[in-house]
Amino acid sequence: MRKRLEVVAAVVEWGGRILCMQRGATKYDYTSFRWEFPGGKIEAGETPEEAVHRELLEELDMDVIVGEHVATVDHSYPDFDIRLMFYRCTPRGASGDLPPSFTRKEHNDHCWLSPGQLTTLEWCPADYPVIELLSK
Repeated sequence: MRKRLEVVAAVVEWGGRILCMQRGATKYDYTSFRWEFPGGKIEAGETPEEAVHRELLEELDMDVIVGEHVATVDHSYPDFDIRLMFYRCTPRGASGDLPPSFTRKEHNDHCWLSPGQLTTLEWCPADYPVIELLSK
């Protein structure tokens, strides 16, 4: 039986821009150094919203307000299946002209892009349906 992951992702918005995170090397070439929205696996007993909040605290030391559900994407990679639930998030306490501060603990790089610029990056394949939705 194929491995199936239940995962959440945060569409972190600030100042009209969206936070994009670049993965480092992974065991799969189709996700290595690709861009993604921050997030991770849902743990037992967690709601997706709780998982988004926890994952951003763990990965980025970023406290967010979890907002509306954007989309759910079911995607089959060559080695596993994934259900990816996307939520709009706002960094708690972010204000002014400077982007909210956070610490990259697991990612190679990051950038803040306008919705129209999202298509300029090479994303993990499961993220593309949401990139299309957000960039309209």
